[in-house]
Amino acid sequence: QVQLVESGGGLVQAGGSLRLSCAASGRTFSNVVMGWFRQVLGKERELVGSISELGLGTFYADTAKGRFTISRDSAKNTVYLQMNSLKPEDTAVYYCEAGDPGLPLATRTRAYEYTYWGQGTQVTVSS
Repeated sequence: QVQLVESGGGLVQAGGSLRLSCAASGRTFSNVVMGWFRQVLGKERELVGSISELGLGTFYADTAKGRFTISRDSAKNTVYLQMNSLKPEDTAVYYCEAGDPGLPLATRTRAYEYTYWGQGTQVTVSS
């Protein structure tokens, strides 16, 4: 079992930045791949990006490339999503998810391909 708790969401103006955090517990942190997803009401949850279990590899959706950065701190059992140059269309509930390693990050783009997820944190970007 893995418990995930996201934090750091809020209201920000377009062009601004936010850093989301996801604290993990319950399982060896270095044994799980972590992903950040986001969801708008009525739409499918979509991948923002992911990071390998040791942090040596990352993958980003096209919408996140060049603006968002995922990192992880094994000492704190925490994964981060640094979001810069935010746009109104980035408004969503952001979830972190955890899953077993083994699949290439680029092929693991659906929420159901991860096993655990947190309660989400709301990000609202005003124009």
